[in-house]
Amino acid sequence: MKIYTKKGDLGKTSIIGQKSINKHNVRIEAYGSVDELNSHMGLIRSFKSKDLPDIESQITDVQNNLFVIGAALATKKNSGSKYFIDEESIEKLENYIDIFETKLKPLTAFILPGGDVWSSHIQIARSVCRRAERRITQMNENLFVDPRIIKYINRLSDYLFVLSRLVSQVNKNHEIEWHF
Repeated sequence: MKIYTKKGDLGKTSIIGQKSINKHNVRIEAYGSVDELNSHMGLIRSFKSKDLPDIESQITDVQNNLFVIGAALATKKNSGSKYFIDEESIEKLENYIDIFETKLKPLTAFILPGGDVWSSHIQIARSVCRRAERRITQMNENLFVDPRIIKYINRLSDYLFVLSRLVSQVNKNHEIEWHF
């Protein structure tokens, strides 16, 4: 079987429950941004630290949830989607954040993204997550999006922000405060 089908050569694609849709459609933008985020998450997962042994499994869990979200966004509502995010997945992210925050100094100012390559990649993923959130909420203006998806993506950007701070701390990088 060949990887290329040539079906998208004229700027159209298909989703679950619909055969032809423009590739620039808000739905495609939404799940495309989630797909891009998932790729960044894979890059983040490739970094290892003996001081952060649970991160790889957390990221793998997030990536699985991002596939579920992508599938849900790529499913036309009336086609009976079986893809959804549950409250437990959101609570897991909140628990990770709470654990991370016990290890960090409280924020007293905005901080500049950066530190080292790992924490910088996490900050890039956070920015892509925010874009995905904007695309998903834009899609939600005209097409139903399960509110738990929006909540999960919002919480994921918080998780990534705190994870970046934790990675910086573990790697002994100084956080640079924003001054204007």
